[in-house]
Amino acid sequence: MNGAADDRERAEELLLARISATASRARLGRRRVTYRAPPTGPWRRRPVTAWLRRLLRADGGPARSPASRLDLYEHGLTAAVGRRIHAVRYDATVVRRCTVLTSRGVTGALVLVDVQGERVVLRRGDFARSQEWWSVICGAVVAAQVPRALAALRQGARLEFGSLWVTADAVGSARTSLRWSEVQRIEVRNGFVAVRADGRRLMWATGASGIPNLCVLRSLAEHLARAGRDDD
Repeated sequence: MNGAADDRERAEELLLARISATASRARLGRRRVTYRAPPTGPWRRRPVTAWLRRLLRADGGPARSPASRLDLYEHGLTAAVGRRIHAVRYDATVVRRCTVLTSRGVTGALVLVDVQGERVVLRRGDFARSQEWWSVICGAVVAAQVPRALAALRQGARLEFGSLWVTADAVGSARTSLRWSEVQRIEVRNGFVAVRADGRRLMWATGASGIPNLCVLRSLAEHLARAGRDDD
C-alpha cells in the first residue's frame, strides 16, 4: 500500500516538474493558485506503473484524467489535461466563450490559444471552483491587453473583434456604426452581442462565441463610451 502511495506521490512530483518547466519556458512568472479536477467518484484501481506511464507521456490524451490541473500564474496559465500541458500567456492569447456538450449535459467553456497556437478548452466542471478561475482568467486577459489596445487606438488603429470593429471614435459592423458618445454599453443577451444606445439595440453582432476577446471588447467599450460622453 505504501509503495502505491509513494508511486502516486512521485508521479505528482514529476507532473509538477513538467508544469514548472512549461511555465518557465513561457515566462509566466510566479504561480498564484492551482485548481484541480473535482472528485469523480471512487478511484478505479489500475496498475500504478501503467498510470505513471500514461501520465508522463507528452502526446495527446483524454479530455479528463485524475492528473488534470489548472495553474494560474502572474502572466498566464498552464492547463495539464490528460497527457498534455498547455501554456497560455494573458497578453497574447485569444479567448472565446462557448457552450459544449459533455456527458453531464451542456456547459460553458473558455477556449483559449496557447503559446504554440493550439486551442485549449477549459470547461466549467473540468476544474474545481469554476466561477472563480473563469473570472480570474477573463480579468487577467483584460488587464494584460486593454492598455495596449487603447494605445493602438490612440495611434489611429482599427481593431477587429469578429464582425465588429473599434476605433478611438466609433464602433461598427459591416452595416452600421455609432460614435462612442452615442453608446451606452455593449451587452450579451441570449448568446448574442448587442450594442445599446438610447435604450435601443441598434447593432447586433454574431453569436458571442464568434467574438474573439469579447471581455477585452467590453472593457474597451466601457472606457471609450465613458470618454465619449465626457467629451460632449
